[in-house]
Amino acid sequence: MSDQILTQEEIDALLSAMDSGEVDLEEEAKSEAEVVSYNLTSQNIMLRDQFYALEEVYDKFATLFEAHLSSVLQRSLEVEFVSTEMVKYQECISAFSSPTSFTIFSMAPLIGAAMLAIEPRLVYSLIDCMFGGEGKPTERMREFTLIEQRMIRKFALDVLAHLQQAWKAIDPIHIEIKRAEIKPDFVHLASPNDLMVVIVFAVKGKEFSGNLHMCIPYLMLEPIKDKLSSKYLRNKNQEHTWSEQLQSLLRGTPVTVIAELGVTNRSVKELLDLQVDDVLQLNTGPEDLITLTVDHVPKYLGFPGIIKGNRAVEIAALLHKNGGEN
Repeated sequence: MSDQILTQEEIDALLSAMDSGEVDLEEEAKSEAEVVSYNLTSQNIMLRDQFYALEEVYDKFATLFEAHLSSVLQRSLEVEFVSTEMVKYQECISAFSSPTSFTIFSMAPLIGAAMLAIEPRLVYSLIDCMFGGEGKPTERMREFTLIEQRMIRKFALDVLAHLQQAWKAIDPIHIEIKRAEIKPDFVHLASPNDLMVVIVFAVKGKEFSGNLHMCIPYLMLEPIKDKLSSKYLRNKNQEHTWSEQLQSLLRGTPVTVIAELGVTNRSVKELLDLQVDDVLQLNTGPEDLITLTVDHVPKYLGFPGIIKGNRAVEIAALLHKNGGEN
């Protein structure tokens, strides 16, 4: 306790320092650490490793669709991949204004539905180009007319047709349009907290530019995510590389092929009693197929015969690994 009590000299020194202003009587405000909320499920995640193979789809789609769009509209246009991220469905759909062109489509054999969203200003510019205009952007937002909705549906069909073609590089799918909407409130693709993979492509012309958004539920891709990973592609490429070399080596490998006319079982005593001109009865007849083995593994069924004075076997059927006929 004595160590915690000030002496008279210490008290006098403290009072003197207070009078001279050397001691600040105001309590210093302690700086508090800033707290930032962090939600793992709502962060924008670059799925570079998990969905690595999709980058090949993005690049191929951009190349194919750029050539198609430039040819159809008879002008120089650019289609390029911008970004991919993972967000909750509620955050995804709330990012779009009304009106926006929404096209809901399936990707068989994948289960569920995905969405193609086209920004309204891009819609106006593309339709203007379709009717011979320059596609100059407009600032006035309005509802799409029936003619505009028909034209943009045709445009969406072209987009999805080239997306289907690009997907052949990793896993063939069949895309089919389910319905179209123009208001975000009418689009119910997934639960609010379900994760969506959002892929953005930019369409650029001389007078305009805008984005296409492809929104695919994570649960839709989850069954095939192993095929989309970088590890799977590396193993697949390595397997393909070694496959040709192994096949080349195996072609020159000698193997023993035996045509088995028949089988019989005899005891040792019977074998010792065999005499010249004795006959052994086999389990097959002259009309039965015989088995051909490759290194003692049954592989073929055939008919025995003679070709140009040489004994031969005509292959009649292939055998499965389990011994059944193919």
